[in-house]
Amino acid sequence: MTTIQQRIEALRSLMQEHGLSAYIVPGTDPHASEYMCDHWKEITWLSGFKGETGTVLVTLDEAFLWTDSRYYLQADKELTGTGVSLMRESDIDTPTIPEWLAGNLKHGDTVGVNPEMFTVSGYKALADELSNAGISLFSIDFIRKLWTADRPPVPQVPLYEYSAEFAGETTQSKLARVRAEMKKRKTDTMVISALDEIAWLLNIRGLDVDFNPVVISYLLLRLDSCTLFVDPEKVTAEAAAYLRKESITVCGYEDIFPALSNLPSTASVLFDGSRLNRALYEALPEHCKKTDTQSPVLVMKSVKNPVELEGERIAMRQDAVALTRFFRWLEEEAFRGGKTPTEYDLMEKLHEYRAMGKNFVTESFGTIAGYKGNGAIVHYEATMQDCATVYPEGMLLLDSGGQYLDGTTDITRTVWLGGEIPEQAKLDYTYVLKGHIALATVRFPKGTRGNQLDALAKQYMWQAGITYGHGTGHGVGHFLGCHEGPQNVRTDNNPTVLKAGNICSDEPGIYRTGMWGVRIENLVAVTEAPQTDARTTDDQFLCWETLTLCYYDTTLIEMSLLTEEEKTWLNRYHERVYNEISPMLSTDDAAWLKNKCKAI
Repeated sequence: MTTIQQRIEALRSLMQEHGLSAYIVPGTDPHASEYMCDHWKEITWLSGFKGETGTVLVTLDEAFLWTDSRYYLQADKELTGTGVSLMRESDIDTPTIPEWLAGNLKHGDTVGVNPEMFTVSGYKALADELSNAGISLFSIDFIRKLWTADRPPVPQVPLYEYSAEFAGETTQSKLARVRAEMKKRKTDTMVISALDEIAWLLNIRGLDVDFNPVVISYLLLRLDSCTLFVDPEKVTAEAAAYLRKESITVCGYEDIFPALSNLPSTASVLFDGSRLNRALYEALPEHCKKTDTQSPVLVMKSVKNPVELEGERIAMRQDAVALTRFFRWLEEEAFRGGKTPTEYDLMEKLHEYRAMGKNFVTESFGTIAGYKGNGAIVHYEATMQDCATVYPEGMLLLDSGGQYLDGTTDITRTVWLGGEIPEQAKLDYTYVLKGHIALATVRFPKGTRGNQLDALAKQYMWQAGITYGHGTGHGVGHFLGCHEGPQNVRTDNNPTVLKAGNICSDEPGIYRTGMWGVRIENLVAVTEAPQTDARTTDDQFLCWETLTLCYYDTTLIEMSLLTEEEKTWLNRYHERVYNEISPMLSTDDAAWLKNKCKAI
């Protein structure tokens, strides 16, 4: 019996002791984070699956992992021999977890969950669906009992002030804006568990989570006080002085539960049920008025101020220098003398170049260096022990990003490393490029939602009978999460309208299993569009400012498919890349980049 199988059997023993027929373990943490510290990677511990998104369901005789199409190939590989079966949740014929439970459990059965790992909204939706089938939901944390000796601790890295020089707004200004929104909603208390919101609101940063400069904490904001619940080990004398200056009280991390329980009977509490965990909600006294609404912090944070936007542009130039140096190294040195680097070697080399940049802190996510067929695994992760050897032939997909004090970057480029380029590879690359340009150049009226623009990026591949399962664009934070909302560009009907100051990615792709993956990604910012003489109404329009600065591999373009307008856009973009980046490069690097940016 494997270690994974032993862990599942131990869980089943606890389930039997408590009379449970099933237990659900979601791939999240008490803060509804996308990325989390190792302490909360419970589905990896229980199933062996290392993807960013997934949920494990264990019954008394079966075990399943639900995950989306980005992780199918990865999950097939990592679940082999574990006894955990893959449920392909992006497939239309795959039942949801509540549907599966309703069809396979009996009336009167009970399902267990840890309420800290479910949002208020997620818990209620699950409980309601199960109740319709006569199944009860029971709150209990089994994983804490099972994962003990080898469980990584919650990180103790000190927090630090994030200067308004970079943030563009003081903490007191932000607190005043949020309190004004609380008053509008007739509330006097707000509880926040989302780490990016706390970091943004208090102008603090940390290193508790890989790739995300956040601090593991909770926040209780009242009209006359602000309390940060954080492990005291994280608060240095310097940090304590900053927090005192901002009138922020510090209490222990777990003290949030009694603090909520002891709120006065007159308290009126605002929270975001899509982000607050259920355990915190259950700690609120019954007598408190509770208002569940979208977090005003989330919305404010998504609209970048002029300082943040300029910081993003600065970070993009630093990133472009690193990428230019890396791609020149890849072309001219990586394979010299018969050398054969691995995908992991490429990741290390890119980090080396990024780390030279001013104000660089860390990557903004795990670099994806997918060679040939590995590029078709949308969220592929190469490790030192498990990675492909790269040769000067075929396709390489490189998706990477950096966290700089100035801002957060995220870029994907697909390049051809050598040999004859198959016609299909050129077609795929060109369909993706055309969609990428179509989204980047669209003008749209205020009030437009991201899902209304999604088809622009897919139109050319749709005509060829091709599509992709991931979103076309995600929101991006400012020296915070690489993936943030509430705005996005994807098929799902997100009611959030795009606003000037929002930053999104523009990243269509095509993936051919076992052959290659093509994805092209820039970050783009929503900005006011110039008025046109042809307009017939007074409607105000928006457009995108492309922030990312890095050349495209023009050898992969099927030129006959590009319109004159697309060629003009591409040439102007390349001219801009060269003009902005070449002064920051050595003479040789600049000459190499000039060749890559030559007009088509």
